[in-house]
Amino acid sequence: MDNPSTERDSVIRLIDVAKVYRMGQVEVHALRGVSLEIQRGQFAAIMGPSGSGKSTLMNILGCLDRSTSGRYELEGQAVAGLDDDQLARIRNRRIGFVFQSFNLLTRTTALHNVELPLIYAGVPDRRERALRALERVGLADRAGHRPNELSGGEQQRVALARALVTEPAIVLADEPTGNLDQATGRTIIGLLEALREDNITVILVTHDPNVGAAAELIIHMVDGRIVDGSTEGEG
Repeated sequence: MDNPSTERDSVIRLIDVAKVYRMGQVEVHALRGVSLEIQRGQFAAIMGPSGSGKSTLMNILGCLDRSTSGRYELEGQAVAGLDDDQLARIRNRRIGFVFQSFNLLTRTTALHNVELPLIYAGVPDRRERALRALERVGLADRAGHRPNELSGGEQQRVALARALVTEPAIVLADEPTGNLDQATGRTIIGLLEALREDNITVILVTHDPNVGAAAELIIHMVDGRIVDGSTEGEG
């Protein structure tokens, strides 16, 4: 089988992207001319202090927010020209999200939590696909358990299965190990690293240098700008 890292194409391309929030008469420049390219199958980490623009950049990459200016191309398509329905379809089918707080529905099972994106997409074989996603993260035997019956690490693995069930091109992980102990966090990072074997692009936001070290592309941000984007990680 060909190594996915040998022949890559750009999955994310930002050119001079800026984001300005207006609060009354005050303008807050969250991003200041960010240019960035991430290849298919690459594992990238966005790092920087609080207020550096990490979360704003992640929201724009995930089509949760729009830039004020500049150009964002996702799999070769200019995002600025898409309407809200088109962006929602991209979020549902092409991007998987993993958050620090898991964001699981507490009163339903792990299986149903993983099925949710498929329900929104109208996919017919969702139970089978959800079970395969849970098996992929080692939780097929916990499919019938509710979140309060699972450990923090298991809940995050359910969240990762939910992100993977639509077979996305990109997984965006915002501080995915922030609520976990060190050993459990390493398990989650290992699962994210393994996604490169399937040519899935992984982008995570983290303040933890030990987590960031797993990435092959490390993007350092300060004051809304990229101050370094280099191949520094272990991958």
